[in-house]
Amino acid sequence: MDWSAVTAVLAGCAAVTAVWRMYRLKREVYQFEERVESALDDILSGKGMTEGEEGVTDSLWGKCREKLWRVNRIWTKKEEAGRREKELMKELISDISHQTRTPIANMKLYQEFLQEEGLSGKGREFLGHLEGQTEKLDFLLQSMVKMSRLETGIIHIRQQEARLYETIAGAVGEIVPAAAKKGIELSVDCDEEIMVKHDRKWTEEAIFNVLDNAVKYTESGGSIHVAMKCQEVFAKISVRDTGKGIAPERQAEIFTRFYREPEIHDESGIGIGLYLARKILELQNGYIEVRSQEGEGAEFNLYLPNA
Repeated sequence: MDWSAVTAVLAGCAAVTAVWRMYRLKREVYQFEERVESALDDILSGKGMTEGEEGVTDSLWGKCREKLWRVNRIWTKKEEAGRREKELMKELISDISHQTRTPIANMKLYQEFLQEEGLSGKGREFLGHLEGQTEKLDFLLQSMVKMSRLETGIIHIRQQEARLYETIAGAVGEIVPAAAKKGIELSVDCDEEIMVKHDRKWTEEAIFNVLDNAVKYTESGGSIHVAMKCQEVFAKISVRDTGKGIAPERQAEIFTRFYREPEIHDESGIGIGLYLARKILELQNGYIEVRSQEGEGAEFNLYLPNA
């Protein structure tokens, strides 16, 4: 017997078997990859997955499919709970807004009637205080509703290509009376032709909140300068004032809810203007920053992705 020939035949068979096993393993790996990718696509697209068939859970794919099915069920339940919670919050906010609108409107109407009455000097003083407090209450409720709607996603940002100059002009126009009352000089330096994809209504709200903050913190006779610059990635809106400035250790806090500088508690406001500005910009993939030194004014920079 030719043992060398037998050895060669056995070696050849072993090689063929190894190649065949490698081929099968490679094919199974590709099939497993395709199944996992297909299952993940179904989950991400919202189609979901059906429960695995009996008798196939012992295989690697069967075990993985079972885990993916459980993850999909947990994900779906959390999404449903989130939707229900958002709907409840939407109803609650709408109810609060509706229930408070009429009493506040009635309070303002009664105040107008009282103005026509022959009140004493003290009575007119109290009436003035009452009008101021009513305006504060109205502003507080409106701000709280806006904040809640933004946080719960009830308000959707609708970005459209538009001239950023027009949005800035709208915000500046709203702040002119308050600035004029304090004798603050307003100046604007903007290119009227720059187009940026943004939600005009909410971006105007964000810019106004920053301007309102600048007016509150700037002494009478000061100045506020608004400028716009189109950078490589972002369009930058700068609001620079000659106010009291912000200490470095407080600069991270000013964009949080209900934060107010301790020196201006006699000013109107509840401390959510800059918070809303930050949220509005973040929802448009932008951001806001502040540069300031105490006693040297402040510069707020608002960034929006340019077109």
